[in-house]
Amino acid sequence: MTGDLKPVLDGLRPLSRLDHPREMIRQFTPNWFAATMGTGILALALPQVPGIGPTLKPVGEVLWFFNIALFALFTGIYSARWILFGHEARRIFGHNTVSMFIGTIPMGLATIINGCLAFGIARFGDGIVGVAHVLWWIDVAMAVTCGVVIPYFMFTRHEHSLDGMTAVWLLPVVAAEVAAASGGLLAPHLADPHAQFVTLLTSYVLWAYSVPVAFSILALLILRMALHKLPHEGMAASSWLALGPIGTGALGMLVLGGDAPAILSAHGLASIAGVAQGLGSIAGLLLWGFGLWWLALAMLITWRYWRAGIPFNLGWWGYTFPLGVYTVATFRLGTTFDLAFFGIVGTVLTLALAMMWVVVAAKTLTGAWKGHLFVSPCIATPN
Repeated sequence: MTGDLKPVLDGLRPLSRLDHPREMIRQFTPNWFAATMGTGILALALPQVPGIGPTLKPVGEVLWFFNIALFALFTGIYSARWILFGHEARRIFGHNTVSMFIGTIPMGLATIINGCLAFGIARFGDGIVGVAHVLWWIDVAMAVTCGVVIPYFMFTRHEHSLDGMTAVWLLPVVAAEVAAASGGLLAPHLADPHAQFVTLLTSYVLWAYSVPVAFSILALLILRMALHKLPHEGMAASSWLALGPIGTGALGMLVLGGDAPAILSAHGLASIAGVAQGLGSIAGLLLWGFGLWWLALAMLITWRYWRAGIPFNLGWWGYTFPLGVYTVATFRLGTTFDLAFFGIVGTVLTLALAMMWVVVAAKTLTGAWKGHLFVSPCIATPN
């Protein structure tokens, strides 16, 4: 009888699957920061729903505050891991998969920075723009670093093969274009014209630093799936990751193109300001069309996986952020071209995003309570 009750009792006790509560720190990996990405992008999408955006804005603001707390918690735990178990934490750089998730840290921070503009200005005043500006440069430094260091380790330390490739290869690379889109949102709010100009140009460089590399990986990913079919069920959510660089690339072009006329003209570059605006609008539309193809493909792939049944893991957060950035890009297209169609599509996508967030958040909370989501594969991998 006692044996029958043990699984139930274990489920009621926090971290019951861990030998010691300190194992939560020892086993903590950057994968958890994907939860801040998914939560943050939902917070940013809700106020943009046409018609009911003002009603949903308080919900988005609550999610933004929750996301700040979540990011701070994860940063504290991961920092503690480096302090207490530094010799094991360093092994992440030699792990083929877990190392890719380092890119989720700057991307999670980017959603908080964007929330400073979407919610913080109304709540705390213009002073928060300066905070967002400082955080943005920190985000840029992290994105640029992981965008080149992780690929370097791929080339020098990791063991990769085409049949073992998944879309997680995108994570360290895409962080820079996420920072580019954030810079585009931030630039108009800066009081100093020179700071606006520097932020705009830096964001264009970040976009170019990331998007071409990401699209090269996408081409390899299509080849890999054609030759070796879908990855194992544990990586089911990775099919959505490809939508991330497409959606963020579109959003970046739209936002930067919208900034260009005022900022470039103020610096004597009016002749190219209109070109940048037009290029941003058309590039954003073209990338959105490519994203529509990948969205349909990801839905078909997901349907196949879910029919067969797939186990939950933190990778399920991959269902949220890519869909979210594509949704926000859809709303931006609606305002750029003044077409209600994009608002309708964006509303449907936001509903799907919210439903998926609820499902994944509930499963994450349950898994975190029991402790079985705290697993660091790189500990068992010798370097």
